[in-house]
Formats: sequence, structure tokens, C-alpha cells
Amino acid sequence: MSFEPLRRYAAGLPGATIDVKWGADECYSIGGKMFAVFGIERGKATSLAFKVDPERFLELTDVEGVIPAPYLARAHWVQLEAAKALPAQDVRPLIARSHALIAAKLTKKAREDALGAPAKLPR
Repeated sequence: MSFEPLRRYAAGLPGATIDVKWGADECYSIGGKMFAVFGIERGKATSLAFKVDPERFLELTDVEGVIPAPYLARAHWVQLEAAKALPAQDVRPLIARSHALIAAKLTKKAREDALGAPAKLPR
């Protein structure tokens, strides 16, 4: 698997915006709050970090190639060091859950602005 399809997936989530932070990291946000970060080298993604539920954090960091995300681990973010760490079909729902976790923390107005209309977030 490559990170490229996951970049497209994250970009297609409702209200997702993309910007570059820290010189080379591609940050996907909703309402100005990050839900996924791709490390970029020479135009290609080389790593992926995203927020997970607290109960999934230890489970995922026990998988080879998945580590606590630098600087964000205390907020239950994990980082895939390589695209092969997890199958794409397992990563897509994790990105969607990260998006939902971050959206749920937004104010009602910010969430409605980001999503374009009042919405119930998936659980």
C-alpha cells in the first residue's frame, strides 16, 4: 500500500482542509484543528499520524510500524512509520474516526461552519 490513496481519502472527508506546517508536513484539518498529518519528502508521503480513541492507542502502538506520534502521543495520536504497517482498509476507518473525534471537539458553530450544515457525527 501507498499513502497516496489515503491522502485523497482524508482530503475527501467532509469539511477537510489541507495546509503545510513545519516546513514539509501536510496537515488535514476540520474547523482549523488537525485530524491527520502526512510527513512529505520529495512530494511523496512517508508517514501518517492521526488521533485514535484512548482504548485503541495501546492496541495500535503494539503493532510493528505503529508508534506513538511525536509531540502528540499524550493526546492519543499514533504514527504509521511506513505504509505497510497496516492495510489500507484498516486505516481508512481510523482516519474517519480521527476526523469525527476532532469534529466532535469543535464548537457547534465551528462544526456547522466546517461541515456546511448541522450534522450528527458518527460514533
